[in-house]
Amino acid sequence: MLLTVSKRLEFSASRRVFVKEWSDAENLAAFGPETSARYGTGRNYVAYFIFSGVVDPTTGMLMNISEIKERVGRVLRNGFDHKFLNADNKAFTAVPPTTENIARQLFTDAAPLFSDASAKLVACHLSESEKRSATYFGTGASESNYWFEFSAARQTTSPRLTSEENQKLFGVAASPFGHGHNYRARLTFRGEPNVSALPFVRFSDVQSCLESLRNELDHKNLNHEVLPLIDQPITTENLARHIHERVGEKLQINRVRLHERDDFFAEHWDGGKYFLGLQIPFSAAHRLHSGKLAAEDNVALYGKCNNPLGHGHRYLTEATISGPFDERSGTLMDFVAFQTAITEAVQPWQDKHLDFEMEEFRDKPSTGENIVHALWPRFDSRLDCRLVRLRLWETVNNRFTLRKIL
Repeated sequence: MLLTVSKRLEFSASRRVFVKEWSDAENLAAFGPETSARYGTGRNYVAYFIFSGVVDPTTGMLMNISEIKERVGRVLRNGFDHKFLNADNKAFTAVPPTTENIARQLFTDAAPLFSDASAKLVACHLSESEKRSATYFGTGASESNYWFEFSAARQTTSPRLTSEENQKLFGVAASPFGHGHNYRARLTFRGEPNVSALPFVRFSDVQSCLESLRNELDHKNLNHEVLPLIDQPITTENLARHIHERVGEKLQINRVRLHERDDFFAEHWDGGKYFLGLQIPFSAAHRLHSGKLAAEDNVALYGKCNNPLGHGHRYLTEATISGPFDERSGTLMDFVAFQTAITEAVQPWQDKHLDFEMEEFRDKPSTGENIVHALWPRFDSRLDCRLVRLRLWETVNNRFTLRKIL
């Protein structure tokens, strides 16, 4: 099992993405129309700094999130926030400040600041807009993400099932009159270590794929108007696979994530792996306090979170499952069963004070790290041991993730 802690921070900057030695046409193909912004164009960036390590049994923390904010804040202030990156950050003198390269530089600048910490920076994820993000990993690998949207109608059904089986599995979604979704899909391309700092997928190539997908899927009835899907199960899982196959005809794609709503997604990975993810919130009170520390040490470590009367959060969980894919139904798991399982997993914690009312925290601090560890068996036991990742947002800025090493 691997535990990570992510800290979310924001900064604003301007940049121009271009290579001096290239022609205007080459830059346009690689970076898109913003390459023509001679004096730069701006972004409100959101960066996630992701750490991994072992939880301290005394404090219940992998590392102090406030310390992440303080140390990384210096990196952002000195080299990124309110800067014209091409001129104000020497790292981009000869390297274009693409999303991928900025993520890599953030990692490079921040990692040495934690050389004295037991937890290590393992990745930096950078979002520059709703349509573009990138991740740089400590291994040297990078991922480039492109999002696009389309609207479509469908009858959730499989021609390989009987009418009775479709009705039992898909319920009202199997209505012959159909229903619709505003879909949001993420295409992820992966660059292996030691690749060039130049784009490993060109803007023009991705846009060509996206335009083709929109023409095929947008404002269509998936059961009747998309030829490759006729006589196929029309499920979110199968649609994610279809998009993956379509893009794979032109580009080397790592995976596709498809949201049919904000809190639910299906993923199809290179190699034929499927995943489903679903979010469920719960509200609870807690107090960060360790019985192994003196009162003054608790205050120094946890600050306002050590308030004797406690405080609370609207926690958000996200369970991701994998396992055998049923080609006959086109599903990884019955959605209703998935939703019921994770709702039941968090229900005993709803509107409770975790330290006073939940046995899991009688002898340990109710930190995010300990909460996600305590939730794992509650989820996994109800999901036929198919849980592969569990995420917990304490706030929009603090995320704790536990995952199986596959």
